[in-house]
Amino acid sequence: MPWDLKSDRPIYPQLIEQIELMIFSGTYPPGSKLPSVRDMAQDAAVNPNTMQRALARLEEDGLINTHRTSGRSITEDVNMIKNSKSKLVEEQIREFLEKMQKMGFDQNEILMSITSMVEGAKQ
Repeated sequence: MPWDLKSDRPIYPQLIEQIELMIFSGTYPPGSKLPSVRDMAQDAAVNPNTMQRALARLEEDGLINTHRTSGRSITEDVNMIKNSKSKLVEEQIREFLEKMQKMGFDQNEILMSITSMVEGAKQ
């Protein structure tokens, strides 16, 4: 999964989001070893200190474990990953609904738009 960093937002939260997506999508499966900070920073074309901060944050959140002699790995706790994924989904949906309501859409209009898009994606 290539790094897709946008210049209109700070890099640090984008790194966190993209690493989370790599974990949630299975690019980095539970228990897998992560590349070194330097390698990840080089792949993402960011400063190693910024990548270090992002990985430290994911460690605080419980998605990554640090091993003194062997680097970092993804947690083996599948429930932790599922809970984090569910939390992210809820945040994304909440943001979407707030924006739609600010634009003046009511619940039925929002549901109709979603249904229409889902049906269009099936084709």
